[in-house]
Amino acid sequence: MSNSVQIGDRRVGDDEPCFMVAEMGINHNGDLSLVQKLIAGAVAAGADAVKLQKRTVDVVYSSEELERLRESPFGTTNGDLKRGLEFDEDEFIAIDQYCRMYGVAWFASCWDEASVDFIEQFDPPCYKIASASLTDDDLLRHHRRYGRPIILSTGMSELEEIDHAIDVLGTDNLVVLHATSTYPSQAAELNLRAIRMLFERYGVPVGYSGHEVGLATSVAARALGACMIERHITLDRAMWGSDQAASVEPLGFQRLVKDVRAVEEALGDGVKVVYDSELPVREKLRRVGLKPLAAVR
Repeated sequence: MSNSVQIGDRRVGDDEPCFMVAEMGINHNGDLSLVQKLIAGAVAAGADAVKLQKRTVDVVYSSEELERLRESPFGTTNGDLKRGLEFDEDEFIAIDQYCRMYGVAWFASCWDEASVDFIEQFDPPCYKIASASLTDDDLLRHHRRYGRPIILSTGMSELEEIDHAIDVLGTDNLVVLHATSTYPSQAAELNLRAIRMLFERYGVPVGYSGHEVGLATSVAARALGACMIERHITLDRAMWGSDQAASVEPLGFQRLVKDVRAVEEALGDGVKVVYDSELPVREKLRRVGLKPLAAVR
């Protein structure tokens, strides 16, 4: 077990600056020009990394699910939507080039083994395992074949399921994310105290993947010990797409980064001292000649 993990050129864990991840998810709506704008917005906001998703549609979804009627800009079935949101190799090469141009790390959550193999060609600093994949033992083991750090999201999962997933993955180079898998999540269901519980239970770095509206609860997650914060980023929360309303626009992400950094500075080291800046205030306001309480007794 370790209280920090090396992800790219960053240490992620206790006593390290919070690792701020801008999750593009499917908010790009399958449009490379939107991807570049999202990357630019994330970098300007101070994100340490951006994240995408990768699926082999015909593996992840059943034929019945793909044939289900669902209106979207891509067609009339759920399959039309899922395929429209996926990027091919040339498009991922372009995304990799965008990230290099903007000087930001990127990685992906891969929903099937072939997608892991595909993303590996880009030398990602880590992989994320989505909450939906936490019980897929074969996929967990396949990720570990490449020896990269793993970020495990725990939304919609019982403790016994998380225990099992960590038994499969091991605790080396592992970061666990507390999450609630509703979009958007209600404040009463965020259960931020679970961040500390997960750390005490597994002894690995614990972060937070938030899907709520607003920023205050994500900032609170940092105060409660989250070493990584992931929020979905969008150019406009009113855009078409199922995740847009639970996302943060670039200016909001910038505010989130600023507030998280302020909290980090304010947390201090826990040692109670009198600061030099307090001395003239103490000299001015304390009554002279009062005996310490212990002496009075």
